[in-house]
Order: sequence, then structure tokens, then C-alpha cells
Amino acid sequence: MAETSIEWTDATWNPVAGCAIITPGCTNCYAMRMAARLEAMGVEKYTGLTRKSGGRYIWTGRVSLDEGALSTPSRWRKPRKIFVNSMSDLFHPDVPVDFIARVWSAMAAAPQHTYQILTKRPERMREVLANVAPYPLPHVWLGTSVEDSAVLSRLDDLRATPAFVRFVSFEPLIGSVAGANLAAIDWAIIGGESGPRSRPMLEDWIDEIYDLCDDSGTAFFFKQWGGRNKKAAGRTYRAQVWDALPALSM
Repeated sequence: MAETSIEWTDATWNPVAGCAIITPGCTNCYAMRMAARLEAMGVEKYTGLTRKSGGRYIWTGRVSLDEGALSTPSRWRKPRKIFVNSMSDLFHPDVPVDFIARVWSAMAAAPQHTYQILTKRPERMREVLANVAPYPLPHVWLGTSVEDSAVLSRLDDLRATPAFVRFVSFEPLIGSVAGANLAAIDWAIIGGESGPRSRPMLEDWIDEIYDLCDDSGTAFFFKQWGGRNKKAAGRTYRAQVWDALPALSM
């Protein structure tokens, strides 16, 4: 587990590493570059997870399970918001159901933390959790990534998954999501793509999400404009910083 500069969380925890490109939102994933760097540094669990293609590193589709990481949350006494699998997707098809169950047990054993699970595969999350965790844990938030209108159906799978808090990450936002249904979605994170190959994000697209959040009572969190230099671009929208978190009712 490691502290992080990601604006909407406090730390990352990676019991799984590695992933696969499935939609355009994955094209420039920062985790691919990071995984290649970690492999070059000799970090064993990242070995073979990326390959070079077209002058950059991309996922091979392999995943690595880190048994030793399962006990980490219990060793952290100070409560934190923890982004689960920032370097993977817990619901990648090659992550065994029994390992997902063990991740759930690890989170249940350390309820001092709030766990934020983000997936691009909410249909598998819904199916797996129906058996592994039919009763949601109050301190486990479930989310999905939606980069454009082509994947809006992910919100339906998220809504069909029992959770105390459901959230959506519109990052990287690479197209309009004006048709999104944010009913029963507690929190929305909005962010432009960053890095050397980043695609632009239009302000009109953010305006659409702002209005959707206002209509549905969804907390609005603006993470970044992105671009080649995301720090220079900043995270001010409509002349202010938006750091809303979901309202918790348990």
C-alpha cells in the first residue's frame, strides 16, 4: 500500500497488477507506463505485464496476484480512503472468484478504512458479488469508469450491484455523456486525460455532467483538466475547485 497524489483518495492498494485494453478509455492508461517502469526497477509482480508497441508500453493482458498484499490494510491503523487496484481491475476476467472473495475478507477485517473499487467491468462485478458479497459492506464503495457515451450501460450494471455508495469516474472524459442516467449514483469524478498522448476534454462535456449531477443529487468532484502538463492546467472549473464527496447515510 502506498500514499498517493490522486486527488480523490489517500492511498492505493494493489493485491492485483496487470490489465487489458478493452475500450478507447484504456488507450493511454497511466498504469501501463507505471507498470513498465516498475518492471524495469525489478519489482517482480510487474514482470511480463506490459510489452512495447508503437513506441509505448501496453498491457499484455496478464494479471499478477499478490498474496502478500492481502494483509496490508489490517496493518494500517490510521483510517484512510483506499483506491483498490489502481494498477489493475479487480474484476478482470482472469482474477479468480476465490481471490476476489479473499480481497473482500481483507476489507471486512479492516473496517477502519474506506475502500474505493473502480472497474471497467461492472457486469462481472455484479455477477461475482451476487455470490461473494450479497450483503454490501458500508465501508466499501463501488464504482465504474465511463469515458464516453458508448459505455453508458456500465452505469446500469453498477446500479444493479448492491452497495452503500456507488460512484462513477468520468475519466478520461473523451466524449459527451449527456445521456447518462445518474439515478442512484452517489458521486461523480470528472477528469481529462493526461500525459504525452492525451486527448482533449471539452468544457461543454463537463457542463453536461454538472447539470446531470445537479438534477440527480450526485456529488460533483472535478479532478483535473489534464493535458500534457496537468499541473499547469489545474483543476479549477467555473472559477472554483470542486471536491464534493458522497453523502453517507448508513
